[in-house]
Amino acid sequence: MADILVDTASQANYNDIITEHVAFDWSVDFNTKLVSGSATLDMITKKDDLREVILDTWDLNLKKVSVNGTEVSYHLKPKHAVMGSALHIPLAKVSKTGSAITISIEYETTEGCTALQWLEKGQTQGKTFPYLFSQCQPIYARALAPLQDTPSNKIKYSAKVSSTLPVLMSARIVSPPSDGPPHDGKVIGKDVVTYTFTQPVPIPCYLLAIAVGNVRYRPFSKPEGKQWTSGIWAEPELIEASYWEFSEDTTRFLALEEKIVTDYKFGVYDLLVLPPSFPYGGMENACLTFLTPTLLTGDRTLVDVVVHELTHSWFGNGVTHANPSHFWLNEGWTTYIERVLQGSLHSPAERGFSYVIGAKAMYDSLKSYESNPKYQRLVIEFEEGEDPDEAYSSIPYEKGANFILHLERTLGGLEVFLPYVKDYVETFIGKSITTAQWKEHLFGYWEKNGGPEKIKALNSVDFEAWFYGEGVELPVKMEYDITLAETAYNLAARWDAARNTDATKLDFKKSDLDEFNSNQKVVFLERLQSYPALPSALVLHLGDLYQLATSPNAEIRLRFYEVALADAKSSAAITLAVDAAKWVTGDDGTGVIKGRMKFCRPVLKAVAKVDKDLAISNWEKAKTKFHPIARKLIDSDLGLTSTKA
Repeated sequence: MADILVDTASQANYNDIITEHVAFDWSVDFNTKLVSGSATLDMITKKDDLREVILDTWDLNLKKVSVNGTEVSYHLKPKHAVMGSALHIPLAKVSKTGSAITISIEYETTEGCTALQWLEKGQTQGKTFPYLFSQCQPIYARALAPLQDTPSNKIKYSAKVSSTLPVLMSARIVSPPSDGPPHDGKVIGKDVVTYTFTQPVPIPCYLLAIAVGNVRYRPFSKPEGKQWTSGIWAEPELIEASYWEFSEDTTRFLALEEKIVTDYKFGVYDLLVLPPSFPYGGMENACLTFLTPTLLTGDRTLVDVVVHELTHSWFGNGVTHANPSHFWLNEGWTTYIERVLQGSLHSPAERGFSYVIGAKAMYDSLKSYESNPKYQRLVIEFEEGEDPDEAYSSIPYEKGANFILHLERTLGGLEVFLPYVKDYVETFIGKSITTAQWKEHLFGYWEKNGGPEKIKALNSVDFEAWFYGEGVELPVKMEYDITLAETAYNLAARWDAARNTDATKLDFKKSDLDEFNSNQKVVFLERLQSYPALPSALVLHLGDLYQLATSPNAEIRLRFYEVALADAKSSAAITLAVDAAKWVTGDDGTGVIKGRMKFCRPVLKAVAKVDKDLAISNWEKAKTKFHPIARKLIDSDLGLTSTKA
């Protein structure tokens, strides 16, 4: 296979010089909505006769650039629509390979900072203080600081951040301590406190993260003998609910992952429950996983999202994809191992059930890219300057996990496969790799530990079809344990069979779902979507009988709207499209938007198929409450702009 070595989304000269450490010195100003200060990069040259350093930036207001303590002139190239502006910094002296260079840049962010969302106090849970949080994946760290914004270059960092509100980062807190008085005992929202952090483990720049707001900390208990710490951060109004939701399982998950893979390297594993505009379910920022508040269901049914995010500590944060073409290495491996853990924590049937749930999202994504089939691949050859967010979907997660599951089965099952997983992580942890490097190690391991029989098995796998295959089907038909899905399938079949039944003779009861957990309800609704759209009367009865139309569980509510709006011309769709649009935009009486893109994007797209003007009018009224990444993609979904613009 031809290896893809170039990061087409970065303009930095990371093959000529690398960043080893960055020291940030920032001030957070909620009045101007700016982060200002400096970034000092300690760099090492990788070639002789290096004449310049090139960094990635995006809408930064640069004030001063110094090389080894001496101020220099610099050149900021015109802004590229995706990659931003390349910052060219000349080097006065010709350097030799291995030379140390320190670049210090004074700057401030601007209103166009894609990496940051500034929330008004009314957009928070407490509605008393404003809030700030970042999202740097995949290529938005350059909007927060001038960096070599590519996963090929992993950095250590330290930070000093001054703010009138508590500060958290994707690093270990040095001071003030987590378990001390909030804001070091000073007046929150008024007094400035300087928070200091260190991240001694090299991470890709997309894991650079900051959150600033009125947050509180509760530590989790941990298994005896563990050197790491773990706890939860949230606004005071949510800290008890957040602690209850995640305290029982988080450290248990972490300890089991160490047993299966290898030791946790980051020292701290904290969770932060963010305000509702956070655009993802979770983000695996090192030391501090960001979580959506939609996980707070009060029954711990969605806590397995934490299994996925903490698994990134090994797959992504530890072993990192070298560039966006190999993103599946992060998400496919993480999803696969997440499900291995679910099988150990719960039952083998739960592992299979997770693949059943994921399959629906995968096939939906594959179908959505039929007009752009290269995004159906696992390994995507991006054009220079192509936005990797264009390819973001469940495909790298689900197709990748199914590929690794197929390898597991081909090589002899889970018990045979897990020693290889451990060796893979221990070989590459701390490094950034390509798919070709992964494959070379795969064959090397099994040649050494399995011999000709295992190599023959590996040679039976159609790697090219998995990596580069297009279309809406997997290269191999995958079978899963459907024990936990069968009752959901049966109920869906009953509803399908009832489409021609007189409404007065319907044999459904509210108790039909009494024995279903949340995931089974999701599978029931997804199975319904595999049938022709139900008649309007049946859709309305479904929503009322099982209270799906008012469910507080966003995963269930999403699937109900997908069922209800399937026939865009039906009277039920016309009626429920209004409710769906209001649910996403917070105009349903709660005032709480559904900022997670898993929910807002498909629902608004479905509403637009029913009534595009309705979707656009609701979106335009609420869009400023959503994260910049979500705004960009939903504008494109609704035909208001192009994401390439």
